[in-house]
Amino acid sequence: MTITEYIISAPAEWQATLTALHEAILANDPTVAPVIKPMMGKEMILYEERCYMKYGLASTKNYMSLHCLPMYMNPALHAKYAGLLPDAKFQKGCINFTGGDAMPSAVVNALVAECSAISIADMLEKRKKK
Repeated sequence: MTITEYIISAPAEWQATLTALHEAILANDPTVAPVIKPMMGKEMILYEERCYMKYGLASTKNYMSLHCLPMYMNPALHAKYAGLLPDAKFQKGCINFTGGDAMPSAVVNALVAECSAISIADMLEKRKKK
C-alpha cells in the first residue's frame, strides 16, 4: 500500500486532515522518510529516521492519531503542545483527534519543527551501546 492509498482508505472527511499532517511532517522534519508498516496491530504511516520510528499517523475507526516519539521522551514538549492543542486528546506519546480543527496547521508545523531537532535514532543507538 502506498501513502496515497492509505490516506484515501480513510473516511472522506478525514482525508484532508491526514494529507495536511503528512505534508507538515515532510516539510518540517527532513530527517524522516514515510513508509506504511504495522504498529500496534494495524497499518499506519510511519515516519522513520534511520529505520527508527519517529512519528506515526493513523486513521482508526473513531479518530485519527499522531504518534510523536520526541514528545513521549520530552515531558516539557508534551505539556507545551497539550496546552496549544486543547481540542485534541493527549496520551504519553500520541495525540488523538477527530477533525482538522483540533490540529491547526501552524501548531502542528511548530511541533514537528521542534521535534525535528531531536534525533530518536541517536538516542536509541546510544542506549544500545550502554
